[in-house]
Amino acid sequence: MKKIIAAAVLAVFGVIATAPVWAHSGGTDKNGCHMNHKTGTRHCH
Repeated sequence: MKKIIAAAVLAVFGVIATAPVWAHSGGTDKNGCHMNHKTGTRHCH
């Protein structure tokens, strides 16, 4: 039972830790970069 609870707690922390990461659309060039038209800056991955 303790292993199940520990696994559940780790799963919840895993979701919380990755929650702020959001993907966005937009094509990239050969260097993995694209233009952010709102700020006028180039953004690379």
